[in-house]
This record gives sequence, structure tokens and C-alpha cells, in this order.
Amino acid sequence: MISLLENAINTQTLTMVLAAVAAAATVLTLAMPLVFADPLQRRMRSVALEREKIRQRERERMNQEKQKVTLRQSPKQYIQRIVDQFNLTKWVGQEEARLKLVQAGYRGQAPYVTYLFFRMVTPVAAFVFTAFYVFVVLKLDYPTSVKLGFCIGAAYLGMHLPLMLLKSKIQKRQLSIRRAFPDTLDLLLICVESGMSIEAAFRKVSEEVGSQSVALAEELTLTTAELSYLPDRRQAYENLAKRTDLDGVKSVCMALQQAERYGTPLSTMLRTMAQENRDMRMSEAEKKAAGLPPKLTVPMILFFLPVLFVVILGPAVIKVIAVRAGG
Repeated sequence: MISLLENAINTQTLTMVLAAVAAAATVLTLAMPLVFADPLQRRMRSVALEREKIRQRERERMNQEKQKVTLRQSPKQYIQRIVDQFNLTKWVGQEEARLKLVQAGYRGQAPYVTYLFFRMVTPVAAFVFTAFYVFVVLKLDYPTSVKLGFCIGAAYLGMHLPLMLLKSKIQKRQLSIRRAFPDTLDLLLICVESGMSIEAAFRKVSEEVGSQSVALAEELTLTTAELSYLPDRRQAYENLAKRTDLDGVKSVCMALQQAERYGTPLSTMLRTMAQENRDMRMSEAEKKAAGLPPKLTVPMILFFLPVLFVVILGPAVIKVIAVRAGG
């Protein structure tokens, strides 16, 4: 027994025991996270992995959409080459053409180059088609000068055709903005009276008015961006007036510039402008209603009255024909 106790108290034995305990503790410490994992860390790790998968999937989707549609497309190479070769920017009015395109909702270099290209190609195509139709297909018995006059007239119409289509697009866009603008001013008034700044009000109203007028929502979004980065805020209102080219919008932009300069209350100005634009919309509707009877005169004479005479006099004429046939 004494020998066993002496062996147990031996220094070498104690060292071996302590080393074994330390090794066991080290192994247990390293194995604890694997055996008893923290559920919170496991959930956080799974959420991070899922977030990374979603981010990668969204990046792939955005890259695919970017290949299909871009906000500002570059012009076609052959169109750009033709425009540069013939120097079309000199004889088509660069600033006026850009302003018309912006008013129609076309922005960037691609619509401008395409517009110049068709301003050159359309008259040539109209001249060639008319010449082929007049000289080859119809073979009219008119003098050559008259036939050439037809071709020149077709070329003149072809030269103005892109501008006519552009003006039609501008009118449709202005009509959409004009109809939704009074309600937009009411929404701006509500936002301003609730304590919003003019930038926040424009941003909020642009989100709400999109269902009524996409064109007006787009213009308000651009104005919000310009109010954020332009050094002179009045320039943003001037740009809005130029892009819309409407009297009601111009008056509101002028009032906003004055409020920006002199510090007049926006709520009073917006309330007055909303009422004026609503009255303008009502007067335009009354004007269209007043002009309806003269427009209906010719259709009534050509279509309604002949049918009415047939319905009224038809039976009498049939009876007269039957009596004469029986007699």
C-alpha cells in the first residue's frame, strides 16, 4: 500500500495525469461547438447563405433584363453612320428637334439620331415610291412635269411626316398631363400641408399619380431628381415647364419659382393653382360640348335623315306601288 501511494505521488505520474486531463479538456473544448451547436448561429448562417443566393439570383435576373431593355439605348451603328456622313444635325435644327423629342417623351441620343435618319429617308422613299407608282403602275396620260410635281409633293409630305407624327405624340402626351394635373396639385397641397418638403411631395405624388398619367409621373420624377442635384432649384422648374409646354404647368412652375425666391407659402399658391387648373379643365370640356352640335350637323344630314325618310315614307310608297299594281 505504501509503495502504491509513493508511486501515485510520484512527479512523473502526476505530470502524465495532468497532461491527460489537459488533452481531454482540449478535445472537449474543440468538440463542443460541433456536438452542441448554437441554434442562433446556425440560423444566422443559413439566413446569410439564403441572402447570398437571393442576391446572386437577382443579379442574374437584372443582367438578363439589362440585355433586353435599357433606359438609354445607343443608336444603331448604321443609322449613326448615315447621320454623321450626311451631317444631318446642321440642317434639321438640333435644339428644336431635341426639345420636341423630350416633349414627346423620347430622351437620349438614340431617339434623336433615329429622328434625323427618318427625316432624311422618308422623303427619298416617298419620292421613289410615287415615281414608281405614277410612271410604271398607273401610266397616267399627264405631262412629265405634272408627274414630277406629284413626286415632289410626295417627297415634301414625306419630309414632314416624322414631324407630324412627333407632334401627334406630343399632343397625346400633353392631353394626358392636362387631365391629371389638377388632381396632382391637390395631392401636392395635401403633402405640403402635412409638413413635407417640396422634393418629398413631388416624389410621393409621382408614385400616386402613375395610375392616372404615366407621362406626368415621369415628369415629376425627373423634377424630383433635378431638385436634388441641380445647383439652382429654379432651373428644375423651368425644365419641367419646357418638357410639358402647357400653360397650366408653366404658371405653376412660375409660382413655385417665386415661392422659392420670396418665401411665399406654398399651400396658398397650390390651392389657388389647383382651382385655376380645375376651372380650365371644366371650361375646355364646356367648349367641346358647345362645339358638338355643328360637328353633328353633317353626319345627321348624310346618315340619320335618309334613314328617317325611308322609315317614315317607306310604308306609304309600298302601299302606292301595291295599289297601282292591283289597278
